[in-house]
Amino acid sequence: MSFDLSLEEGKFLIHLARKAVEEYLKNGKKLEVPEKIDEKLLQPCGVFVTINKVCGKERELRGCIGYPYPTTPLVEAIIDSAISSAVRDPRFHPLSPKELGKVVFEISVLTPPQIIEAKKPDEYPKKIKIGRDGLIVEKGVFKGLLLPQVPVEWKWDEEEFLCQCCVKAGLPPDCWLLNGTKIYKFQAIIFEEEKPGGEVKRKFLGGK
Repeated sequence: MSFDLSLEEGKFLIHLARKAVEEYLKNGKKLEVPEKIDEKLLQPCGVFVTINKVCGKERELRGCIGYPYPTTPLVEAIIDSAISSAVRDPRFHPLSPKELGKVVFEISVLTPPQIIEAKKPDEYPKKIKIGRDGLIVEKGVFKGLLLPQVPVEWKWDEEEFLCQCCVKAGLPPDCWLLNGTKIYKFQAIIFEEEKPGGEVKRKFLGGK
């Protein structure tokens, strides 16, 4: 991965995501892109913002939306994705202002997805690595994405990861074995809050 982000840049982006949600929930306004920002943070990047509810030592998904492809400047994509994760994820009711002190923010900045070339579909598991790769499954109008941290958190192997990505796309679990199904992989730089509004750390998954 040639593109990288420092811890300070990660902290800035996490704080930006939280501030964007606070501003939207309290005032109904979309946060403006900050002035005098580093050109690096204006590069188009794929990005996802994940909001997790803190339940003791456990984390429970509260919202996750983003841009799979580098179509939007990074800071703008962070602001849009953070707001969408908070109030537009169809799996959850919109986040309320009183919940802001009970959730943590995580951002995943993505590399451009690359199609996985395989002579036979059963070669796909050998061409992905848990803890390094995220996946996109595409067949016809159906498309599903899972971030690199998901199979680590759920302790999936490569085949289960492929199956679950098919399910995310609204396809049968074994659809990755069918001709005409396209599989893409990508990597991510991940930062997360350790507690609501608290210290920010870079999240390493163990894959290389």
